[in-house]
Amino acid sequence: MNELIDKHLNVIRRLQAPSGLFLASAQEVSTGYNKAWLRDNFYTALAFESVGDWETVRRCYRALLDLLKKHEEKISWATEHKPYHTWQYIHARYNPETFEEFWEEWGNKQHDAVGALLFKFGRLEQSGHGVIESEDDKRMVQRLVDYMGNIEYWQNPDSGMWEEWEEVHASSVGAVLAGLESVAQLPYLTVPSDYIEKGGAALERILPRESADKFCDLSLLSLIWPYRIVSPENIALILKNAEYHLEKRRGLIRYKTDRYYNANADGWSEEAEWTFGFPWLAIIYADRGNKEKAREYMQKAESVITREGLLPELYFSNNERCNENVPLAWSESLYVVARSLVGS
Repeated sequence: MNELIDKHLNVIRRLQAPSGLFLASAQEVSTGYNKAWLRDNFYTALAFESVGDWETVRRCYRALLDLLKKHEEKISWATEHKPYHTWQYIHARYNPETFEEFWEEWGNKQHDAVGALLFKFGRLEQSGHGVIESEDDKRMVQRLVDYMGNIEYWQNPDSGMWEEWEEVHASSVGAVLAGLESVAQLPYLTVPSDYIEKGGAALERILPRESADKFCDLSLLSLIWPYRIVSPENIALILKNAEYHLEKRRGLIRYKTDRYYNANADGWSEEAEWTFGFPWLAIIYADRGNKEKAREYMQKAESVITREGLLPELYFSNNERCNENVPLAWSESLYVVARSLVGS
C-alpha cells in the first residue's frame, strides 16, 4: 500500500517547480496547465500533508506566501478601494518561477482560491507547521483578511472554482468563511466578527444550491471536505444531489450542461467526467466513518487510472478517451489522500 501511495506521490513531485509551487499538469501540455494556480496548489499539497511530509507542504506554502508578498501593493490597493475591473482582484494563476501573473480575458476573479490559502495558513500555524515567520508575513495575511472584507465576499460575484461566469457561489463564500474562521484563531490577526457573520448568513441563504444558476455542482464537495463548513442536513443534500445528478462511469461531471470538453456540440447531456470526483467522495465518506462507501468510491477511483498509472483531469462522456491534462496534480493528490484514509 505504501508503495502505491509513493508511486502517486512521485508523479506529483515531478510537477513541483524549483520554487516549491506545483504545476497543474505536465510541463509539456499545450492546454496552459503548465502554470501554478493558487487553488491547485492548495489541493495538491494535501497529498503530502496526508502522509506527514511537512517539508514539502511548508515549501509550497512558503512559496505561496512569497508570491502574495510580491503582489502586496496590488492587494493593498484592493483593501482600500473597491475593485471595478477583474484584473484588480487577486489573480488566480502565476508563473511558477517568477511569480508573475498570467493575464488574459478569462475568469480570474476567484474568491475561493484566496479563502483556501487563508484556511491553510491558519491550520498550519495551529498544527505547528506554519510558514508565517516575520512581521511582513503577518501583515500579508492580514491584508488578505482586509481584502475579503473590503470586497464584501459574501455578496461579491466571482468566477468560482471553474473559472467561468460570475455569480455568488456557495463554494466560494464557504471557502472564504472557513479561511476567516481559521486565521481568526491566530492572536496577531484581526478578523472582524461581521466578516464571519455575513459570510455564514450568505452561505445559508444559498445552500444547498451552488448559485442562482446551478442547483448542483461538484465544487460543493469542498464545503464538506476539506472545509467542514456545512450542517449535517446540507451535507446529506449535497451528497445526495452529487451522487444522483453528477456521478457517471468515469467520474463526476461538474454540473449539468457543462460545456468544457462536452462531447456534444450543443453542450447538452455529454458533459466531461472528472476523475477527482471519485477520490473526493471516498475521502468524505472515510472522514464521516462510512468505510463501506469509502471503499466503493476508492475502487471507482482506481478504475479510471490510465494504463500508465496516472489520473487525468477528465474523460469525455461515455468514452475511454481522456483529455491532454494527464496527470492532473489535483486528481493525483486527492487519490493519495483517499488511499491514505481508506487503506487496503
